[in-house]
Amino acid sequence: MSHTVKQKTRLLARVRRIRGQIEGVERALEAEAPCSEVLRQIASVRGAISGLTAELMEDHLREHVVAAQDDEARRSGAEEMIEIIRTYLK
Repeated sequence: MSHTVKQKTRLLARVRRIRGQIEGVERALEAEAPCSEVLRQIASVRGAISGLTAELMEDHLREHVVAAQDDEARRSGAEEMIEIIRTYLK
């Protein structure tokens, strides 16, 4: 069972909070809120996304590298993480 399935309820709750934050940015823009307010809200969204990303990366490393069943699974998990990090840093 994948670590995302085990943590499904908690991860979905975080995603829903992020969705609410994004909707808050949309409402602020529609209401012509001051740019400083919109920028603060965007910074909060970015922080929430970064936190979710870090959590999933950590879980991936723990599940697919540290606790891998064998060397091949460990190598595969590490290669996946390298690819993910490269994409994330673009």
